Amino acid sequence: MRTRSTLVTVAALLILMIPALTQALEPYSQNFEDLIQSDISALANDGWLVFGNVSEPDGTYLYGYGPFPAPNDGFAFSQIALFEGGDEQGLQQLVVFSDYNNLDHAAGNIIESNVFQEQTIEAGDLNHAWDFNFQAKRGNLEGGSTATAFIKTLDPANGYAITNFITAEMTDIPETWNAYSLSLTIGEDLEGQLLQIGFMNTATEYEGSGIFYDNLEFLDMGIVAVPDVGAAFGATLNQNFPNPFNPTTRIEFALEQPSYVDLSVYDLAGRLVASLHQGELAAGDHHVMWNGKNSRGMPAPTGQYRYALKTSAGQISRSMVLVK
Repeated sequence: MRTRSTLVTVAALLILMIPALTQALEPYSQNFEDLIQSDISALANDGWLVFGNVSEPDGTYLYGYGPFPAPNDGFAFSQIALFEGGDEQGLQQLVVFSDYNNLDHAAGNIIESNVFQEQTIEAGDLNHAWDFNFQAKRGNLEGGSTATAFIKTLDPANGYAITNFITAEMTDIPETWNAYSLSLTIGEDLEGQLLQIGFMNTATEYEGSGIFYDNLEFLDMGIVAVPDVGAAFGATLNQNFPNPFNPTTRIEFALEQPSYVDLSVYDLAGRLVASLHQGELAAGDHHVMWNGKNSRGMPAPTGQYRYALKTSAGQISRSMVLVK
């Protein structure tokens, strides 16, 4: 007959045999002081990557290229700069700018240049909140050039569709150093996806586009509660398609029983952008289209939005990205 102590030992062994969930995301910190400024591979050796997208002036997408190791040569995407900081920033900083080696600048096409760190999300990362903190100041950005800092997630199983795009607008920041922060909670639908932190700009016709960055930190803020974003009792909300989109996207959902439905779009601050449907619907499959315009009929700005489905059973929501 087994004794109590034997049963406890067996239970302990069974617990030890259960594999722990792997947490793949790692904190990142960089002040660029220890990188060799004259080494063309200095940023690449630190894990930085670049990716370019090219569009016609009217926004028609032409092609993308990359990812490639980030250069440190002053002609394309990125470089370690000298003497642009104060006491907090030290001697060396990161400057991000357009890919001036791309000859489509001369054709008037829009060059979108991304400079980023990339990791893969695994099961142990789910429900963790992460902060991306950094300091920045405006460089030689001019004309119609724009600049953005971001946390981005992409789904390799869905053509690398962007599933989150958390941004801070850098275009109009001052020429003095200030602190900025972005946050993302890793939802359960993100396992296996790529997570990027970094900086992006758009430019054409060789206009200036430089922004300086320093004192970067990507920090795990711990586990938070994250509800299931895809389904609730009595209702299912699918990911919009296409996503990202410009200017129109389709949102599909299903009801197990007739219900009053409110399907609306909100910005990341929780402000109502557009109401897509309000009223009674029968059980079954349904869909609505969003044309990327707000409730006043004006085009909504580029960025991430939440669309929420409210029924008598509760509320569920998902993220989508409008690009231009």
